[in-house]
Amino acid sequence: MKKFFAQTYLWLLLAMLYAPILIIAIFSFTETKVLGNWTGFSTKLYTSLFSGGVHHSLLTAIENTFIIAIISAAVSTLLGSVAAIGIFNLHHKKKMIMNTLNNIPMLNPDIITGISLFLLFVSLGITQGYTTVVLAHITFCTPYVVLCVMPRLQQMNPNIYEAALDLGATPMQALRKVLIPEIKPGMISGFILAFTLSIDDFAVTIFTIGTEGLETLSTYIYADARKGGLTPELRPLSTIIFATVLLLLIVINIRSARSKKQSNAQ
Repeated sequence: MKKFFAQTYLWLLLAMLYAPILIIAIFSFTETKVLGNWTGFSTKLYTSLFSGGVHHSLLTAIENTFIIAIISAAVSTLLGSVAAIGIFNLHHKKKMIMNTLNNIPMLNPDIITGISLFLLFVSLGITQGYTTVVLAHITFCTPYVVLCVMPRLQQMNPNIYEAALDLGATPMQALRKVLIPEIKPGMISGFILAFTLSIDDFAVTIFTIGTEGLETLSTYIYADARKGGLTPELRPLSTIIFATVLLLLIVINIRSARSKKQSNAQ
């Protein structure tokens, strides 16, 4: 009975998490504008999404979202990887302090981060727009990259880096040929996490986006919902984004499992 209730609880939890996504995916294959009203199977919404049948502002919001996400994820991956290496090489007490400071932005509510960055940009006289949104996304994504890279550093044999230096490699060569290959899986995971966080973010974006007409996908959906409904093409778009992220996670997990098997075999 204990096993039965444990499995039932687990499946109920998974159903609560994934049922809304499944509903959106199902109703992305019908033409109805109202979610929940099935009018027959159709791929018209997907055709409209890819053929430019949607409103120009939605296409612009999608473009802005992915450009900001790619830039933010790339920069935060670089900064977070370097920061993780620096924190890892600190002494125990300093390492503990830096890890605590790195965790604070992740535990801090997004709305507090958004307000803080808004006040910072205003006090510095920086015009809010594309630049401020990218800087804000880099700021809150970098700690997550540090968190992804740090376990790879802890699993690595520290003598490998020192051996490379003893064999004549410069610190930069040892970093490029020894450290980076070791932490590469963590960097990839950090990049994907930062990318998805940037796409998903609303609270920080809304405070740093300014009034110049810049829109991302999250702010577009918010404004669209306030008008009394959502653009139907958002359903196939959400489905595609979810399927892409799911596919990436499956590929990463398969590669990670294969690398573990190879390391165990060796």
